[in-house]
Amino acid sequence: MAMAVTMEVGNDGVAVISISNPPLNIINAAMLAALKEKFGEATRRRDVKAIVLTGKGGRFSGGFDINAFQNPSGDTSDRTIESIDLVLNTIEDCKKPVVAAIEGLALGGGLELAMGCHARIAAPKTQLGLPELTLGVIPGLGGTQSLPRLVGVSKAIEMMLFSKPIMSEEGKLLGLIDEIATSEELVRVSRLHALEISDGRKPWVHSLHRTDKIGSLSEAQQLLRTAREQAKRTAPNMPQHLACLDAVEEGLLLGGYKGLLKEAAVSKELVQSNTTKALTHLFFAQRATAKVPNITDVGLKPNHVKKVGIIGGGIMGSGIATSLMLSNITVFLKEINSEYLLKGMKTVEANIQSLVARGKVTQDKARKALSMLEGVSDYSDFKEMDMVIEAVIEDIPLKQEIFSELEKVCSSCCILATNTSSIDLSVIGEKTKSQDRIIGAHFFSPAHIMPLLEIIRTEKTSPQVILDLLTVGKIMKKVPIVVLNCTGFAVNRSFFPYMQIPHLLVHLGVDLFRIDRAIRNFGFPLGPFQLQDLGGFRLGKASGKEYENAFPDRTFRSPLTELLLKNGRNGKSNGKGFYVHEKGSKPKPDPSVLPIVDESRKLMNIMPGGKPISVTDEEITEMVLFPTINEACRVLDEGVVARASDLDVASVLGMSFPSYCFGCSGGIMFWADTVGSKHIYLSLKKWSEMYGSYFKPSRYLEERAMKGMPLSVAVEAKSSLKSNSKL
Repeated sequence: MAMAVTMEVGNDGVAVISISNPPLNIINAAMLAALKEKFGEATRRRDVKAIVLTGKGGRFSGGFDINAFQNPSGDTSDRTIESIDLVLNTIEDCKKPVVAAIEGLALGGGLELAMGCHARIAAPKTQLGLPELTLGVIPGLGGTQSLPRLVGVSKAIEMMLFSKPIMSEEGKLLGLIDEIATSEELVRVSRLHALEISDGRKPWVHSLHRTDKIGSLSEAQQLLRTAREQAKRTAPNMPQHLACLDAVEEGLLLGGYKGLLKEAAVSKELVQSNTTKALTHLFFAQRATAKVPNITDVGLKPNHVKKVGIIGGGIMGSGIATSLMLSNITVFLKEINSEYLLKGMKTVEANIQSLVARGKVTQDKARKALSMLEGVSDYSDFKEMDMVIEAVIEDIPLKQEIFSELEKVCSSCCILATNTSSIDLSVIGEKTKSQDRIIGAHFFSPAHIMPLLEIIRTEKTSPQVILDLLTVGKIMKKVPIVVLNCTGFAVNRSFFPYMQIPHLLVHLGVDLFRIDRAIRNFGFPLGPFQLQDLGGFRLGKASGKEYENAFPDRTFRSPLTELLLKNGRNGKSNGKGFYVHEKGSKPKPDPSVLPIVDESRKLMNIMPGGKPISVTDEEITEMVLFPTINEACRVLDEGVVARASDLDVASVLGMSFPSYCFGCSGGIMFWADTVGSKHIYLSLKKWSEMYGSYFKPSRYLEERAMKGMPLSVAVEAKSSLKSNSKL
């Protein structure tokens, strides 16, 4: 059904103007023009006493068309004129009362249109919110002015800065919604309400004229000051947060009309900013990950997964169990003995209670989730499983033994998944005859919080198994990325230089804490050494061997990890690593680790002329991140992922690559293209001549640098994850 704005005038004298642009009734410039035209007609007609604005298909509107943010036109249909003309002149200053009949959702521009009306009637459980800041922009159709006047400054700031939606029931308590009516009665109640305004029996309220919810100006300004301080701490590289608060303050100081002018001018500027380009790229990239060539487009129907067995109740296994249980999937947790099993089950319970304490999960949902966990010490119950996920230590013989056992006890249609982070799946399943149902389900720690799910397919994995795991990921509210099988897969393989090169730099004389600082200043929450502390040195040592075997020419081998372990350090798990980890306090750099670092430097003896190299913080950042881009190029060249944008999503959601930083970002490949393939290539070439093959540019990078091409160009044509027969 095509986009349309229709109007029907009833015998009661109410014109019902309906928005239709399925499935979410997204607003675009053409719709704004059509709305203006219908409002003009309704205003002119003598048989119209009042107007009801609604959306068809059970939804009011999901907001403004985000595609416009990706390619803002040079002459930009002026958002200043649009917002003031439509919201103020056309709707709010309409000579006839306008009531919004809201159902399903009213988000972004949808809610802004509703707030321009003189009253709002909503169906139960309707979602209301202004999420624009997540895309690098601010509300641009009057939201920064209307919302504070309807719900108060404090609640408006919370809803906008945190993109936190509310339900219509809360909206009624706050005054954003005037009445709640059932879906069946919604338009009828809205018509009556509009007529009562017309007859003077209900107030004719102009949102921009209201001041009763604002409170004193000094209190409002204090709230804004506090919000600014918080935004600077939590989103230091995000200009839209402060811009939004500036627009709110302008309206409070100079009135709603001036506030609209400020809002529209700032919106126009932000739409063309690097922030918006990066964040809208990620928005679309994230949605694209669920579309897998030859899997989701060939008519397959997913099987329902109701029972999942998990082998291993450690940090990963318990986290996966937690996430499944919260998604109403029954979990059978297996451990080697009752002591480990009890520990694993207690970890699951602690995970869920921590979510309750943080307000992420209700007590009722927590109780229901915990009722879906059963602990087992053998495989007798596994014959009824729809899927089994192995989550034991990275030990190849152990994993092979487990999969051989699973093949014997599980039904022939049970999915056999492994949570390995680096081991080649064909090796894990080589002793089985069930390789068509073996798949990688690589969750990221902590699995009940981190949103990424890397799904690894081998050349023999059945398309049905891939689709079923994709569906489970969706139920778990994870973002899935389907990749081809190789050592480290897409995410950890791309980022193994991120953990290797810092060690090389340390042995070239660079201070390890300075390296972490430089990476944090770029926008990562943790530097590579603090991240290694978090994972533990034993895990790093095990995965390091996998990369050394697979990529010996670009793996830096140092004795540092072994020396740390010999000195009783294993990172956060025992409180001692590169940092001191004490319960209840942030990790602190540990000076006592420096003699161990010096010992490792002496053993390696690679400092040029025995002296530390001299590098700037910017060079440190590039020396760590450019080899990571280089490896990502190899991943693309080999067709491990379907799209370059999959690596952007994976880097942000799996490795905490900044979604936005002073250098734009948008994910690792999007950022690389803003830096430019030529600069990356020339830098790596120079460093490879100075420090070795760890920096040697890949063929893929070199080709694009020589042709001046973006690194993400034409990847789709080459990869597309190919058909199963050609994997």
